[in-house]
Amino acid sequence: MSETKPYIRPSWDEYFLEVMHALAKRATCDRGRTACIIVKDNQIVVSGYVGSPPGLPHCDEVGHLMKTVTNEDGTKSEHCMRTIHAEQNAICQAAKRGVSIDGATIYCKLAPCRTCAMLLIAAGIKRVVAEYRYHAGSEAEEMLKTAGIKLEFIHDEVDSYQSSK
Repeated sequence: MSETKPYIRPSWDEYFLEVMHALAKRATCDRGRTACIIVKDNQIVVSGYVGSPPGLPHCDEVGHLMKTVTNEDGTKSEHCMRTIHAEQNAICQAAKRGVSIDGATIYCKLAPCRTCAMLLIAAGIKRVVAEYRYHAGSEAEEMLKTAGIKLEFIHDEVDSYQSSK
């Protein structure tokens, strides 16, 4: 006779991260396949994933639109310019639907980039739960801290995008 262990419900953070992973399957850029969800009072109010703006071609359909970016430290990195970030997409979805995200928590695969951090600050997000650090995230992390936004990492490692095809 096997012993059955009692079921343990996931915490709210675990639950929302699982939902975020399912949503990431909708992303249309194979380099990142990232997503985010924005939550208020333990209810999902809006979501977003990496993809091109509506009506424009997606990376998965026509390939990447790569640009070389020179970072502050002089290193160069490649970025796909065809898509908008998950956080940007979620903020746009909230605006289109008239949903306030002021005071909300955002769950995302990667910590926000500098631009997304600025948008999250302006939108009133109060907590960011990121599964991994972003490769160029130190400036964004400092901005969030200065703005009084709580930033929590599930894993302390830096996640990186796949090379483009």
